[in-house]
Amino acid sequence: MEARFLPHEPMRVAQQEALRRAAAYYAEVRQRRTIRDFSPRVVPRAIIERCLLAAGTAPSGANRQPWHFVVVTDAERKWRIRIEAEREEREFYAQRAPPEWLEALAPLGTGPEKPFLETAPVLIAIFAQSYALMPDGRKSKNYYVTESVGIAAGILITGLHHCGLATLTHTPSPMGFLNDVLGRPPNERPYLLLVVGYAADAATVPDIARKSLDAIATFI
Repeated sequence: MEARFLPHEPMRVAQQEALRRAAAYYAEVRQRRTIRDFSPRVVPRAIIERCLLAAGTAPSGANRQPWHFVVVTDAERKWRIRIEAEREEREFYAQRAPPEWLEALAPLGTGPEKPFLETAPVLIAIFAQSYALMPDGRKSKNYYVTESVGIAAGILITGLHHCGLATLTHTPSPMGFLNDVLGRPPNERPYLLLVVGYAADAATVPDIARKSLDAIATFI
């Protein structure tokens, strides 16, 4: 089928305003930190919905949009996710993690216990769809799935931060249990478990520094 094209209407911003926006954006985003202590305060569903719609605007290979987001607020489902995640994490820390990885994690105080999977009001399981299922049962391959879903996840995390919410990116390995707990089909694989909520009043974060611009970018 021949593609249909529409006129593009770019967002026009004067240079000085663009510079102001760039500075303001950096100032806001640099405040984003990974949080492990969450308040039980309820997050309005409308905020999550609009941030998910924003994530859904991400570019994707052949516009296949190979992502699916499962928003979990049910206490029993969160408990089941915590049980399964901690089972995998205990095995990881005890058997699979190389010593240098454990050494790198030690200053951050992480371990197999993941209470935030229950205390945070919202979990968003992000799934990557390796192929689409057509109405007649045929499989239709998706392209650049990992890259596409990664971009969508970044937009989602930034959007939630913009709304005053804290997040934690959790990737227990393996994550196949999420398909079972959340009833997702075999064409989807768990990509990321995003923990979402408001930071607890007593929350703390590690005293770390970000790399300088010279360390992360080259202009030629």
